[in-house]
Amino acid sequence: MSEGEALQILTGKRCIASVILVLHGRIPFKIISEKITMWFFIGHLITFCFIFCESEEGNKGYGPVFEEQPIDTIYPEESSDGQVSMNCRARAIPFPTYRWKLNNWDIDLTKDRYSMVGGRLVINNPEKSRDAGKYVCVVSNIFGTVRSSEATLSFGYLDPFPPEERYEVKVREGVGAVLLCEPPYHYPDDLSYRWLLNEFPVFIALDKRRFVSQTNGNLYIANVEASDKGNYSCFVSSPSITKSVFSKFIPLIPQTDRAKVYPADIKVKFKDTYALLGQNVTLECFALGNPVPELRWSKYLEPMPATAEISMSGAVLKIFNIQYEDEGLYECEAENYKGKDKHQARVYVQASPEWVEHINDTEKDIGSDLYWPCVATGKPIPTIRWLKNGASFRKGELRIQSLTFEDAGMYQCIAENTHGIIYANAELKIVASPPTFELNPMKKKILAAKGGRVIIECKPKAAPKPKFSWSKGTELLVNGSRIRIWDDGSLEIINITKLDEGRYTCFAENNRGKANSTGVLEMTEATRITLAPLNVDVTVGENATMQCIASHDPTLDLTFIWSLNGFVIDFEKEHEHYERNVMIKSNGELLIKNVQLRHAGRYTCTAQTIVDNSSASADLVVRGPPGPPGGIRVEEIRDTAVALTWSRGTDNHSPISKYTIQSKTFLSEEWKDAKTDPSDIEGNMESARVIDLIPWMEYEFRIIATNTLGVGEPSMPSQRIRTEGAPPNVAPSDVGGGGGSNRELTITWMPLSREYHYGNNFGYIVAFKPFGEKEWRRVTVTNPEIGRYVHKDESMPPSTQYQVKVKAFNNKGDGPFSLTAVIYSAQDAPTEVPTDVSVKVLSSSEISVSWHHVSEKSVEGYQIRYWAAHDKEAAAQRVQVSNQEYSTKLENLKPNTRYHVDVSAFNSAGYGPPSRTIDIITRKAPPSQRPRIISSVRSGSRYIITWDHVKAMSNESAVEGYKVLYRPDGQHEGKLFSTGKHTIEVPVPSDGEYVVEVRAHSEGGDGEVAQIKISGATAGVPTLLLGLVLPTLGVLAYSGF
Repeated sequence: MSEGEALQILTGKRCIASVILVLHGRIPFKIISEKITMWFFIGHLITFCFIFCESEEGNKGYGPVFEEQPIDTIYPEESSDGQVSMNCRARAIPFPTYRWKLNNWDIDLTKDRYSMVGGRLVINNPEKSRDAGKYVCVVSNIFGTVRSSEATLSFGYLDPFPPEERYEVKVREGVGAVLLCEPPYHYPDDLSYRWLLNEFPVFIALDKRRFVSQTNGNLYIANVEASDKGNYSCFVSSPSITKSVFSKFIPLIPQTDRAKVYPADIKVKFKDTYALLGQNVTLECFALGNPVPELRWSKYLEPMPATAEISMSGAVLKIFNIQYEDEGLYECEAENYKGKDKHQARVYVQASPEWVEHINDTEKDIGSDLYWPCVATGKPIPTIRWLKNGASFRKGELRIQSLTFEDAGMYQCIAENTHGIIYANAELKIVASPPTFELNPMKKKILAAKGGRVIIECKPKAAPKPKFSWSKGTELLVNGSRIRIWDDGSLEIINITKLDEGRYTCFAENNRGKANSTGVLEMTEATRITLAPLNVDVTVGENATMQCIASHDPTLDLTFIWSLNGFVIDFEKEHEHYERNVMIKSNGELLIKNVQLRHAGRYTCTAQTIVDNSSASADLVVRGPPGPPGGIRVEEIRDTAVALTWSRGTDNHSPISKYTIQSKTFLSEEWKDAKTDPSDIEGNMESARVIDLIPWMEYEFRIIATNTLGVGEPSMPSQRIRTEGAPPNVAPSDVGGGGGSNRELTITWMPLSREYHYGNNFGYIVAFKPFGEKEWRRVTVTNPEIGRYVHKDESMPPSTQYQVKVKAFNNKGDGPFSLTAVIYSAQDAPTEVPTDVSVKVLSSSEISVSWHHVSEKSVEGYQIRYWAAHDKEAAAQRVQVSNQEYSTKLENLKPNTRYHVDVSAFNSAGYGPPSRTIDIITRKAPPSQRPRIISSVRSGSRYIITWDHVKAMSNESAVEGYKVLYRPDGQHEGKLFSTGKHTIEVPVPSDGEYVVEVRAHSEGGDGEVAQIKISGATAGVPTLLLGLVLPTLGVLAYSGF
């Protein structure tokens, strides 16, 4: 500042320490307070503390407050943008300045590589070697400096796969296979994986047999089938840089071999996982084996998290919004009937820092003490450190004694652990002012109840904290048995009497000045409960009354407040049950209607004026059905029984007489009474056994208590449990079958529903043998939903009698066989050829085919094939009819086209040999021109309709005559006439309108339709005259369909 310039300091009583200024030259300036006015002359280069005095009418300034901070950014190395930006925005008065740091070094913003828009930093042509690192935005104004949270700028890339060809993979059918992805170098590690089959964009569909790990990208096939043959490519995508690459194709060649069975072998194993609180966690598990293993997930000795979801294939477990209680040991079990495998790993839940209590902008009196609590939670426990005006300040808790103006500034509390860092920013202002009552004067009139207690508040604004004294009139007050002056300046008087009335004055003084304020104390009569409520005992559904009458000072208004167990009753919300007597003054009687169990408790009546209050209480006892039992535990879990224990609920003043146990499974949402031992559970019991349960079934249990007043609310459901498994004891029903293709034996049964599975790895054993033989042949069907098995044997004679039976099995053993059924193997396909096949052409689009039946009784029907001569036989269309038919009509053929037709017999085993092929040519198409109606003349009781002759084109059938349909308008049926002339007579309609349709007829069928409407009405132009005029004017009086 040049000499002669003055620094203006706004006048006011409230001064706030702000910022250090360095003045150059000899500058007179004025410091103004209430009592001190002085001029100072300061030499060159004098440093002084500028005290900013806030005008009472002026706007209040403040330090920087972040509105937007930089965030971690990934810049694709191949990006064509040519720039990357880091955002930073803060509000402050006066407007702040911005600077940036990279890896804790100041960025030279004068270089062309950088530009600033507000606080936003733009880096032009970013380079990994120069620009990667941690960025911090530093914001300042006269009140202080704050640093933003650190943001990392990284450079993302995804290299292409190596150009070398991949080796082919040969695997025997039934054996598991793993195709390695081996993704290229990349950053960041957030890739997603899919596999192409033969060509882009044909991606393989994942199921229980095939799985793509999102951890390493490998493709796992539980057991290879012939259909898996093809060329496979690993398709890798990076969402961070929106780039995808795919590998060279890997040929997979299944080797034909007699399918063997292999036990489950887990190849995809999740590792010990560290997750952050609230994140979603994904665990992968997949096994090879033949048949395809079933996958099951569990948490060791604990129930699975409520937010856990298992994928349809069973290979992926997702835990959403993971919590601390979800931490533990997780297990994946893979099993097929050949064997099983297990894998375990632990999930640890930790947490980034999160504020429990953080700092806020604070004003403190000069000379006072500061304790700024700053507490964060996290796992590991976060450490706390502090910044002041952007510079390191302290660690741990912050305590400052005897605050001075130099302590003012911008503070930042930083909590950090291995998972993250959080900032809490606040401004500390130091305030100094003499006492003043302008904003908070004493009450002019203070009321106090006789014999009661009064506190007269004295709260001037002052910094530092003032000393207080009190007077009554001219008498100085000191602490005594009835009078006490509190540290905050309030005056307390107890056992109020008439003598305590008068004028009271509070005096406040500090090192900057003093002030006082006065109020008048007046005594009122005390409020007293004169008729207190009494204890009441009722049964649920009855009404109850609580009395309450009070006396009070007649100059004051009296109100009654009722509370239940310490909570004030809201009469508007609870109007259905609570009602107050408002008709009688000083009477606060309470009526409780239709009392429920929740209304029991201690009722307090409070009679209240603006000066004092008086209370009285009474108990309401409500007798009713028992409350719900609690603490249900399921123990001693067996296949058909469990033991339950529970704790008694409230009996609601009527002894519990019995308990009822109910159960529920996933088969039904309905709770059902369970069978127990003992069958009658008396009210003094707290344990029982539930019997006759279904093995290997998930159950929930709840308990209901009963007393003489009714049935209580059910308990909360128990933890869901699964009973132990047991061998099946129910045989499949409806065993039968037969039929099928040549050399096949088809066996069918009704699959057992889930409740009869009784265990894991459920399936069926199908036994069959030719009738009369002793040895049964057995096969295993592992899919519990399938109720059909087809046995193929080229040596099996057709229509052979077989005995079949089916039983269920699971991992605990086999169930009983069903009753033996007798079925027949498939019959042979017909061997005879239909004879005397003839074809009759009906029109341009229809033909009729007839034949003689074959003599074989096994024939179920006949198939007619037909195809155009210019088409291949493979494109033939087929029509099937039953074995009762001797002919059929084929429609929708093409006009004037040569067709081939043959007939063959068929049954469930297949088709017999076709008859000789017959060639036919359909008729030419009917005329496409519709008749042109030229007149419609009424003559007495008839209409004469006339039309022009239709001429067929060269590719159309010649006209043989005309068909005329005479029908009521709106209906489809009527009277049909045929004529070789160009005119026809039809009767005049007796009622309503009629439509006359005319079309040409040929051997190729009927042509297009022309129509005209006629009516029996004579209104308008006379019909005779119309008939004469139409031909003359050449008016066209027809419309086409």
